[in-house]
Amino acid sequence: MSKTYLVTGGTGFIGAALVRRLLQEGHRVKSLDNNIRGNPRRLRDLINEIELIEGDIRDSELVTKSCKNVDAVCHLAFINGTEFFYSNPQLVLEVGVKGIINVLDGCKNAGVGEFMLMSSSEVYQSAQVVPTDETVPLTIPDIYNPRYSYAGGKIISEILAINYGRIDFDRVSIVRPHNVYGPDMGWAHVLPQFILRLHKLTQTASERLIDFPIQGSGDETRSFVYIDDFIEGTMAVIERGEHLGLYHIGTMQEIAIKEVARMIAHYFGCKLKIRPGSKAKGSPTRRCPDITKVSNLGFEPRWGLAEGISVISKWYTTHAHEQPKNELFESGIVGT
Repeated sequence: MSKTYLVTGGTGFIGAALVRRLLQEGHRVKSLDNNIRGNPRRLRDLINEIELIEGDIRDSELVTKSCKNVDAVCHLAFINGTEFFYSNPQLVLEVGVKGIINVLDGCKNAGVGEFMLMSSSEVYQSAQVVPTDETVPLTIPDIYNPRYSYAGGKIISEILAINYGRIDFDRVSIVRPHNVYGPDMGWAHVLPQFILRLHKLTQTASERLIDFPIQGSGDETRSFVYIDDFIEGTMAVIERGEHLGLYHIGTMQEIAIKEVARMIAHYFGCKLKIRPGSKAKGSPTRRCPDITKVSNLGFEPRWGLAEGISVISKWYTTHAHEQPKNELFESGIVGT
């Protein structure tokens, strides 16, 4: 059955991909974004098929208006990117907490029946169980660490969504992404950073063994999920997830960051001498989701990391001239 969806953060990396998929499924879509982190060019070819609303999620009047005549809301608007967690934690929290309250109140006032919250794997810090399932406790180990501004905002958002959902919605679901990647994913993330640094180094290095500084020892692990797979999992939750259900979406292919760097180096035809560095305070040592719950909805990742790295490396080398001028990208300190 065709529905009308509002996607907040709809011009962001994940938001734009979700907008496209909802349209492909025959739904009508509104996108709300202030385009500070998102970019409307991601939806330029769909301009006649969607309603693009430019505005701030902190504007309660605009959010309430945007929720009118909508069947379901997918709430993605947030400030992502590890760089911003450390540099502007107050803004991260303001957007996160005011945003979720405005959207939930807007839905309630407009009689919206369905709500999906895009949360984050950041709600787990130093998880005691890896792979991590949805029952593992959420923790903020140090409230003085600005990194946890993002995790704190997401945890608050989850609590609000669940408790509003008990009485004000027909169905509320929560998705926790685990390191989603793909072309045009932004610049303040580890994969684009590695790709762009190696692209530059291979153009100037006289030898094929390249000295490559990284954050941490390189033994830290992540599990990366390609954007196409992630959207498949998200649609499974939107269409078949249970009310008040929590779902991890990712892959269970855990890999050390130094091996990710070597995979990217292979794309560029070089080898690396990994030079370990200090790890950003609060960066998890391991991260890998247990995806049993979403798999029970029919989700199965199809993209391998090597295949995805090839695609994303080609995109970022082609668009390298668009890279923002920022010393963090050159220093190797942008985290995951």
